[in-house]
Order: sequence, then C-alpha cells, then structure tokens
Amino acid sequence: MTARSVQRKISTRESRGITLLLVGIALSYLLLFLGLPLVTVFIEAFSKGWALYLSALKEPDAWSAIKLTFIAAAIAVPANLLFGIAASWAIAKFEFKGKSLLITLIDLPFAVSPVVSGLVYVLLFGSQGWFGHWLQAHDIRLLFAVPGIVLATIFVTFPFIARELIPLMQAQGKEEEEAAVSLGASGWQTFWRVTLPNIKWGLLYGVILCNARAMGEFGAVSVVSGHIRGQTNTMPLHVEILYNEYNFVAAFAVASLLALLALVMKSLIEWEARRSGEPLHGVH
Repeated sequence: MTARSVQRKISTRESRGITLLLVGIALSYLLLFLGLPLVTVFIEAFSKGWALYLSALKEPDAWSAIKLTFIAAAIAVPANLLFGIAASWAIAKFEFKGKSLLITLIDLPFAVSPVVSGLVYVLLFGSQGWFGHWLQAHDIRLLFAVPGIVLATIFVTFPFIARELIPLMQAQGKEEEEAAVSLGASGWQTFWRVTLPNIKWGLLYGVILCNARAMGEFGAVSVVSGHIRGQTNTMPLHVEILYNEYNFVAAFAVASLLALLALVMKSLIEWEARRSGEPLHGVH
C-alpha cells in the first residue's frame, strides 16, 4: 500500500453520517448566504418581464454607468496584473531588504476600509488637499472624474493578483528557473517558457477576482466619484441610486448584470481548467 493511499484512508476515516453532515452544513450555508441572494436578484430583475429588463439597461444613465465600470476595470486589471507578476516574482524568487514590508503593504487594502481609501485620495487630491492647489493651477481634475475612480479602483484591487501568485510561486521553488538560466535562457525566456506555464491558472484566477472586485467596488469609488449621474456613477453606485428611488426593477436589472458577468467569467475559467485537466490554482 502506497503512502498516498494510506493518507487517503486516514483522511476519510470518518463515518458516512459525519461526512454527509459536514457536506450538508456546507451546502446549506452556501445556499442560504450565496445561492438564495443571487436567485432573488435575478427573480426581481425579471419580475416585470424581459422588455422592462432590457429598457432598464439601455437607459442613458445606466448605459453610462456600465461603460464607466468597464473603463475602470479595463485600466485597473492590467495595471494590477503587471504589479502582481512583478511583486510575486520578486518576493518568491529573490531575497532583499524590505521584503516583509512589501508583503505588508500589499495586504494593506485588505485591512483598510474602502471608504478610508477613498478619503485618502480626497486628502491628497481634493481642492483643499496636499496637491489640490497644484492640480487646479494646471487644470487637472482627478476627483469627481474618471481618473479618480480609476485610481481608487486600482488601490482596492491591487492585492488580488499578487496574493494569488505569491504562495503559488513560493511553493514551486526556484529549481526550474535556475535550470533554465544555467542552460542559457534569458530572463524573459525563463519567465515566458518556464514560470508562466506553471502559474497560468493561478494568474487567471487572480485576474477574475481582481476584475470582479474592480467592477463591484462601491466604498472607495463612492467617495471619489461625486455621484454625478450619467458621468461618474459606476454600476454599483447606479444600483444604489435606483434603489433609493424605489425603482427596484431597474436596480436589480443592473445588479443582475454585475452578478452575471462575474459568474460567466468564473464558469468559463473553471470549464477550461477542467477541459485541460489542470487544477484552477495551478498547484501541481
């Protein structure tokens, strides 16, 4: 009997009743706190029919919010992708002074409230902020405009890709990269042909998480956007306005689009991972 089969027997020694109980608790929790809210969103969104659902998404303010959300995500995700790869490569493959500090700073958005993150940008770039007078003198507008929304989105989402890749790269070690370098491969060739294939699923998963958070961010964006309807409202902010106006069908329609985008992206990656026979997080 191999060590793996022994380990499998030990890990599954609990009775069938205990196993079913644990699975039942997990499924009940997921259905109650995840499945039921998602189903409710879609039920409410289509409660008045397909035509009203589409009209709610085609409405000018809604369409403006959808476009702005995609613009912010389209800028924030690639920026965080570059940062995440660079930071995880440095942390996992090299030893340097300040490494612990860098890891702490990467985790900072997880510990700081998004509202506080938005207020930091107000303190820096607001009319009475540290750089406010200089920005006004050069006719540069960051707050209550698209640049401020993009900056806030980047701040709250930059840990996701890095935090997905760091433990993955650390677990893989340095042996394959060192072997490639010893055979004459350049740094770029080593990354493209050795490192990237080993981290591709973790990278994709990190991108999904980053994109979902970027499109769904509310707190930081709410502070820096100014809530200018049709100009600086993203989809989450537009949902809030519609809900406060008791326009429930339109609010749930936009909310359902947010949920649908996240579900579709996650499902496509899961399907491709299973089709290729590789684990989603890239751990072998």
